[in-house]
Amino acid sequence: MNMKILVFGSYDFIKKLPDQIHESATDNLVAITDFHQAVAQIQTASPDVIFVQASLNGSIELCGWLKEQTQLSCIHCILVEDRPHQLVQRSENGWEWDLDMTTAALHQGADAYIWQVQTEETATHHLMLGQLTVGLRKAQKYRDLLEKNHILSAIALADSLTDLNNRRALEWELPRQITKARNQNIPMSLLILDVDYFKRVNDQYGHLVGDRLLQLLCTRLRHNLRSQDTPFRYGGEEFVVLLAHTTGEEALIVGERLKRIVGEQPFGINSKLTIDITISLGVASLENDDDEQGMSLLHRADQCLLAAKKSGRNRVMGWHHLSPSPTLEAVS
Repeated sequence: MNMKILVFGSYDFIKKLPDQIHESATDNLVAITDFHQAVAQIQTASPDVIFVQASLNGSIELCGWLKEQTQLSCIHCILVEDRPHQLVQRSENGWEWDLDMTTAALHQGADAYIWQVQTEETATHHLMLGQLTVGLRKAQKYRDLLEKNHILSAIALADSLTDLNNRRALEWELPRQITKARNQNIPMSLLILDVDYFKRVNDQYGHLVGDRLLQLLCTRLRHNLRSQDTPFRYGGEEFVVLLAHTTGEEALIVGERLKRIVGEQPFGINSKLTIDITISLGVASLENDDDEQGMSLLHRADQCLLAAKKSGRNRVMGWHHLSPSPTLEAVS
């Protein structure tokens, strides 16, 4: 594992660090001596371990800032004491005072507190390398935890039958897409589609055939969507597709193409059974007064889907503001 090491200290301070620390760093160690620059660096590229020179202005402040950042709790902060007056106090007051200083440093945000004493250079280097190992283990455990959480999140947000994102994933992704569209002032649309007369398939052939048909349908849809389109299984035989960078007119074209590629070729369930199906689709585009969660946007698309089914199915219905009151536009 590569070790990302940041040093908040002078060039001379870096030179005194053990050679093994220089060898462990992913990149060459760079001396950062400004508090705000250090914070910016940490936020841009989070390190695994930070060595902090105690005599540098802002050193204790940096340790305290790190302690307050919950998302940066994996960073191992090592405060290296090199202040001359503190070194004198240590030699005069003994181990009890040393223990009090260590307790204070840990309370202020450091994960480790090491004395940089020239007469004890070998011991100091051993302590630094020991803490480097602790930081390495801490970083590895954090990476392992992130990977496990990522796997669990993927399982929780995936539909087990179709491998598409599920409704829970849609509830997380739709607000994010809406925020992005508004911040970047770009269009966004979505469509809801439903398999026409799907209950007849289950009643005639059984639910296993129905499940296989949904799997084949999702495979065909996924292979015919654009790179910016994100499909979700909304429930049963109903699906939602988020259409980023897409106007209402473009969304109707996408819907019409999906309707065509589903209806033009039967689905081969096995070597003896093929089934013809059609789909109905409702399309809506993001408007200024839509809520941030996307409920009103979903509702409009759902109303269009209902209208498409009532008007004969195998149709695409879009919502357009052609007048002060909304009207429905159908594509058959």
